[in-house]
Amino acid sequence: MTRPRTSAFTLLELMIALAIAAALVVFAVPSYRSHVARTHRIDAASALYRAAQFVEGAAGNGTATLPPGLDQAPQFGTPLYRLQVLPADDANGGYSVEATPIEFGPMRDDACGTFTLDATGVRGNRSSANATAPPGSECWNTS
Repeated sequence: MTRPRTSAFTLLELMIALAIAAALVVFAVPSYRSHVARTHRIDAASALYRAAQFVEGAAGNGTATLPPGLDQAPQFGTPLYRLQVLPADDANGGYSVEATPIEFGPMRDDACGTFTLDATGVRGNRSSANATAPPGSECWNTS
């Protein structure tokens, strides 16, 4: 009497497959998260440029508030940044627009913090008290 032969994975094959999957996760997940954060930063920078364009066009009207859609980044969907126009002072050339991360959003602890853009075209970042901001070129890098 012969026993029917069943095919299955051996324990060694299963352990090798799990080791390969674990190695992929170790490298892929941080890379994916940094890519998502970079995408959110690009959304904030784009929203600042759109808001600055609106403020420049509405300069004759004296409008200092942004309409719905221009007051958040991304423009549609769940906001990750809130945008606001700051009043004129001696250094900003007439106005300044800033994009602040939402308090309970995924970008709240981002090292780039709050993005700023003024009428003279100066771009900047203000980080939160617990984070050190990377160079501005890294935060605004869209390439």
